[in-house]
Amino acid sequence: MTTMYTPDHEWINIEDHEAATVGITLHAQDALGDVVFVDLPEVGRSFKKGEVAGVVESVKAAADIYMPVGGEIVEVNEALRADPSLANSDPLGNGWFFKVHVADMAEFEQLMDGPAYDVLVKNS
Repeated sequence: MTTMYTPDHEWINIEDHEAATVGITLHAQDALGDVVFVDLPEVGRSFKKGEVAGVVESVKAAADIYMPVGGEIVEVNEALRADPSLANSDPLGNGWFFKVHVADMAEFEQLMDGPAYDVLVKNS
């Protein structure tokens, strides 16, 4: 499993070549505070890298969820829709947002790895 990160604090991991899972990072959920609502994308919809694919709202603020790579949404986390607090309690696990079929693996490979993301967070 390879996990990569965006400057917008999303993570994406690819376990197999079927779909990549996308969620928000620990840093993002810390900054947001208690998540109270998520707006997830529609299954079957395609997005370009960088497009807004969803929204996460907390008691403090609302934030857009950006597509880390271009591709088609193949699954959304209905458990997260039912219990948005999963984005706080388990953002890197059960709090995932959606799965996407990656259109271009080169876009995935251009994202930050863990050490590079840690530097970004440390310097922000």
